[in-house]
Amino acid sequence: MTGAGWPPVDEAGLFGLDNLPYGSASRSGGDWFVAVRIGNHALDLGAAFRHLSPGDADLFSDGRLDRLLATGPRTWDRVRANASTWLSDGQFRPVLQPLLHPLDSLRTRLAFTVGDYVDFYAAEQHATNVGQMFRPGQAALPPNWKHLPIGYHGRAGTIVVSGTGITRPRGQYRGVDGQLAFGPSTCLDIEAEVAFVVGRGTALGQSVPVADFPQYVFGVALLNDWSARDVQRWEAAPLGPLLGKSFATSLSAWITPLPALAAARRRPPVRDEPMLPYLQDAEDPWGLDLQLEVRLNGALVSRPPFLGMYWSAAQMLAHMTVNGASLRPGDVFASGTVSGPGRDQWGSLLELTWDGTEPLRLDDGSQRGFLQDGDEVVIRATAPTRDGRLALGEVSGRVRPAG
Repeated sequence: MTGAGWPPVDEAGLFGLDNLPYGSASRSGGDWFVAVRIGNHALDLGAAFRHLSPGDADLFSDGRLDRLLATGPRTWDRVRANASTWLSDGQFRPVLQPLLHPLDSLRTRLAFTVGDYVDFYAAEQHATNVGQMFRPGQAALPPNWKHLPIGYHGRAGTIVVSGTGITRPRGQYRGVDGQLAFGPSTCLDIEAEVAFVVGRGTALGQSVPVADFPQYVFGVALLNDWSARDVQRWEAAPLGPLLGKSFATSLSAWITPLPALAAARRRPPVRDEPMLPYLQDAEDPWGLDLQLEVRLNGALVSRPPFLGMYWSAAQMLAHMTVNGASLRPGDVFASGTVSGPGRDQWGSLLELTWDGTEPLRLDDGSQRGFLQDGDEVVIRATAPTRDGRLALGEVSGRVRPAG
């Protein structure tokens, strides 16, 4: 870090003091440590606390966020305030500078142990597009869609950290000739989503009101819900997704703390159906002004706006616990595909190519209906701050041939 300023923020300021996302990182051959990202460096937070605030050092001793997640917002706020103060005050530079490591010298893993995983279906445009493709001649939205956030329980054990290769899944489906087939999916897709990481748990039988959302959600991250559309289409009748989505879900290595998005809070879209009291959020809106971008082999193919999501994350959490289902630290719930009204704002290839019938043309002149082996997908996002913008940690993955 010779010659680097203090704090060592990136030139664009997207990972500055108003962001400070958390991760789990390791130097080559070294132990894993809880990291806070500042610019293009990561601070070994456990070592920093051992030097400067040893009373909280045990929170980071296992190299993951698990212990911190379980503590609740008072401790989350204290840890974040300490990290911000230390990184902004030059008097701490002699202690912290040896604990800052360039990102390109580190490997990352999932920042916490994932508990349960729920995926929602919260974008009206995405649900409408899918309904038009999958149920032609019928109402695009199911009759319950505007009365509750629709979701399903996914497979937590196949959530993988950004950068992990994605093996093309196998399954059964109906081929183009209408006959039953089995083999590698020919309709491998992505879904650009935003995930929410639960901190504090709840007791079985307890529900979480909309207003208590920030008491239980620790942070936000980008997620790619890889989807085998041919497998999904055949199996999801009448129940929801199983093998079409359970093979892999990619999550960013970096978790942005919820308070970092305070300036991004907005009112969600006007809802045109009355909601039951447990879902009403007029007094405490949690729409978030996040601007996503999706790149396929480097080509920008979509810019989905999260602000247009019909259902907010606070409503999703209220709905998934209203029956008394308990939360655990490390639970993850995701928004579902983020899609806006414009065709260049749709967050899946299913939509962007209209089920493969209108292929995308990439920068190199090639075309894609769905993903080919070797394709790389990168999803990024930014959000407003008081003085500019911050970035969420990207989520990426490259398709590998079927095993």
